Amino acid sequence: MATQPMKPPQSTPAAHTVYGDLPPALSRSLEMVTLTNNYPTGSVLFTEGQTARGIYVVQRGRVKLSVCASDGRTLILRIVEAGEALGVASTIGSREYEATAEAQEPCEISFVRQSDVLRLMRAHGEFALWITQHLSHDYNATCREIRTLMLSGSAGEKLARLLVGWLDNHADPKTPGRMKMVLTHEEIGQMIGTSRETVTRLFAGFKKQRLIQQEGATLVVANRLGLESLITA
Repeated sequence: MATQPMKPPQSTPAAHTVYGDLPPALSRSLEMVTLTNNYPTGSVLFTEGQTARGIYVVQRGRVKLSVCASDGRTLILRIVEAGEALGVASTIGSREYEATAEAQEPCEISFVRQSDVLRLMRAHGEFALWITQHLSHDYNATCREIRTLMLSGSAGEKLARLLVGWLDNHADPKTPGRMKMVLTHEEIGQMIGTSRETVTRLFAGFKKQRLIQQEGATLVVANRLGLESLITA
């Protein structure tokens, strides 16, 4: 896993593109403290156990959040999309980052130091609400992950639940049942707690059952009801 030096980003601020519709005074304050940088694939924004320095907001690209067990096994918690924030709970709670954040593809990331985050939360209720909304999003994502890992009885059920969830979140509404595959079989295995070989076998089985098809990097869910029938919890 490629690791970049742990230093704050050093390029032109672009707060208005990541924080949404905020009052002009608050937007100007954010522009003054937001630092933005481009990260190549494999760059590590922060590591599990590192003291939190601030929040990172994904402007473009995807970031992989993962944790490591003492035996070296990796569990991918989720893939963070553009517009989402990283390290929010750790930053406002003055705790260590709870996971490692790695660029899944070339990314543009904005960074706000912890001191600026706390100061702006005290001064602007709108920014405090923005932070709260991201905390809520993180909580909901964690609950979904627990459901996938803990309430699914088999690897096949876990994979079916993961694919249906992706379909809900990422499928093009103009072409129902189609979505881009951005993860390798090994990474999918790290999301559902199984091996790459098991994921490959399950995909082959799903294709044989005509539940899914694959067209290059595009996954076609040919039988959503069939996939959902594998989900019991």
